[in-house]
Amino acid sequence: MAARPIKVKVFIATMFEFDDGNGQGASEFRHWKMRYWQGVTPVAVRGAPHPVYCNRDGVCGAVLGIGKVRSSAAMQAILLDPRFDFSEAYFVISGAAGAPPSKATIGSVIWGTWLVDADLGHRWSPDEGTAGELPFLPCRDFETTSALQLNPALVAEAMKLSAELSIATPLKRSAAVETYCSRYPDAEARAAPSVGAGTHVTSDCFFHGAGLSAQAQAIARLYGADDYVISEMEGIAIAQVIQQLHGLERVMSLRVAANFDQPPPGETTVQHLAVALEHTTDGLADSIDNLEKVGGRVVDHIVAHWGQGSGIRD
Repeated sequence: MAARPIKVKVFIATMFEFDDGNGQGASEFRHWKMRYWQGVTPVAVRGAPHPVYCNRDGVCGAVLGIGKVRSSAAMQAILLDPRFDFSEAYFVISGAAGAPPSKATIGSVIWGTWLVDADLGHRWSPDEGTAGELPFLPCRDFETTSALQLNPALVAEAMKLSAELSIATPLKRSAAVETYCSRYPDAEARAAPSVGAGTHVTSDCFFHGAGLSAQAQAIARLYGADDYVISEMEGIAIAQVIQQLHGLERVMSLRVAANFDQPPPGETTVQHLAVALEHTTDGLADSIDNLEKVGGRVVDHIVAHWGQGSGIRD
């Protein structure tokens, strides 16, 4: 007799795991694994680059890979595996990201209200257009897939739960990263890390600089989305795969600002991009710890209220 499929209550999608085997190296997955999957036997899935982990409470997760193609292909392979039942699952797309210094600071955790694709459209070189215009137009045929609004009620409930946590337990940021943030004149960049919400802009290109940051904001406005707060490389692609198979109502996007999307005064974009990650790598673990603590509060709430018809499951 075939085993019953695993009833997934929450699936946590992360993007990278650069682990040296000794618990070291950059990782979006390690903190989640320590919280939910210690001692769990992973399940290999055909078509996915990394296995799926599930605990007895129905909390599952995996590393999907970086970029829209790899992450969405892995997500589809996992969703189509008959050993898992995703029919009532919530999804948390979780990872490190960039942020404009006027909107968020390093260590801040931002729930996505919208997911916007910054690549899918018509684009030209700025020197081939009118000075000052946005060198981008949405492709009319793709407008319904280039911007997705996530469930506002779900975002509001997640914000409420995680904000309560951040008040009780301040979010982390190392002294070195604090000093780095002080190089920016923006009040938000200098502020303490916090929980917020806004548009996550997805691009396969790790874009950098004030000019491209302004373009991301302008593209978000073209679609009628909220302010651009987070730059990342996978969100909308993963969400579209989930939408096609299970709808969008239970999809959440949660990102932590691990770097700024532009240099501070006195550095060119190229100079800063060459060393930007060196400024913040030491603080990446703190940022991911913030991400897991904020997201975990919501994951635990979903599991605790499963089947009760209350709270976030309304």
